[in-house]
Amino acid sequence: MLIFLFSEKKTKPKQKINMISSIVFCILLIGASTFFYLNIKKIRRNIFIGKNIDINDKKSERIKSMILLALGQRKMFSRPASAAMHILVYVGFVLINIEVIEMFVDGIFNTHRSFHALGKFYNFLIGFFEILALGVFIGVVVFWLRRNVLKIKRFMNAELNGWPKLDANTILIAEMFLMTALILMNAADQNLQLKHHPNYHSAGSFPVSQLFVPMLSSFSLSNLILIERFFWWFHIIGIFAFLNYLPFSKHLHILLAFPNTYFSNLKPKGEFTTLDSVTDVVAPNFNPSYQPKTDQNNPLRFGVKDVKDLNWKNLLDAYTCTECGRCSSVCPQNMTGKKLSPRKIMMDTRDRMVEVGKNMDANKGIFIDDGKSLLGDYIKTEEIWACNTCNACVEECPINIDPLAIIIEIRRYLVMEESQSPTELNGMYSNIENNSAPWQFAQADRANWINDVN
Repeated sequence: MLIFLFSEKKTKPKQKINMISSIVFCILLIGASTFFYLNIKKIRRNIFIGKNIDINDKKSERIKSMILLALGQRKMFSRPASAAMHILVYVGFVLINIEVIEMFVDGIFNTHRSFHALGKFYNFLIGFFEILALGVFIGVVVFWLRRNVLKIKRFMNAELNGWPKLDANTILIAEMFLMTALILMNAADQNLQLKHHPNYHSAGSFPVSQLFVPMLSSFSLSNLILIERFFWWFHIIGIFAFLNYLPFSKHLHILLAFPNTYFSNLKPKGEFTTLDSVTDVVAPNFNPSYQPKTDQNNPLRFGVKDVKDLNWKNLLDAYTCTECGRCSSVCPQNMTGKKLSPRKIMMDTRDRMVEVGKNMDANKGIFIDDGKSLLGDYIKTEEIWACNTCNACVEECPINIDPLAIIIEIRRYLVMEESQSPTELNGMYSNIENNSAPWQFAQADRANWINDVN
């Protein structure tokens, strides 16, 4: 191939350029795909730092939940205006990228609009994609204004300062550029078609980009080709860049929302889990034939101090968090000025998980104690005890993320490992132990209130 590429006698200059273009595209495609795979592999490794749990029940219900929440975005409609805009941007961006399939074919084989043989259906698709591109552009502009001009309260919390705010704005601006590039590419393409350039055969319908055709009509054929090629490469490189930005961005939820909703907790909200290690101690008192489920010679930690104590679903939740802030906006403790922010709990969990992963990368896959932990260095005790376990955050999350599960497990660690709990709770614990009730009354006196009624 290289001999053929650089042979002056056998290859014309134009053919050389075309071949070089195809080779460059293939190198970019392979490089972007490889880099994405390696980063996704790291994310998977980080998620499975957590303890193993078996989530393999109620498959039909789980598939239904995934379709309704991840694909249908049912819970988004609790806020109809933002839901409509989000669906427009999400669906539009996904469907527009169907056109990228054709761009891949064109890039590999150095062709132009390979699927034009579809005829009228192809024209419909291109026109539909252009309308969607305009919708996406409008949507991301609105989202940018909501964050930076209107400054909606849930986007102004302290945990979004720095990288989270930059990340959100970077994606919004990038989408504006990508949609603009697509429209201007089509405008230049249409001009070339109208001027009957032999390499730009008539194909496609352009309801939006045709508005920009007059702006480019005065350009020469060579300049129009340059503009069309520039925006074609800009768009395709932007797609590759977006793909490889995802693993470092909150927008990873575009991919992880589907497994996260599939594996979400289907039990009634508020139902707490029991610890096998505790059951192994208590159960033999009532059932002498009970067989312990844990290794008595290798006791496990009660609750959660660091991310390795969480299960893999908790860590998948953290990676899937969209940082939308709906959870914190409905949290009664957050509303009243308490330190608790369910969104921050998820972001802190993800940040610590990434830190542990980098530690393992630097030490050949083995975690070396860095003297840090999720509790203390990221999440403070004050935040954990502020929660009133109302489940509002869990109910509100569009993709069934469960911050409460992490909060409860950290509380378990504080109580059962560190014997740290608020004075009010210590009094309740004593009353339950001595009186079998949370109140400071002897069992014999429980019904005395009836005397006052009579």
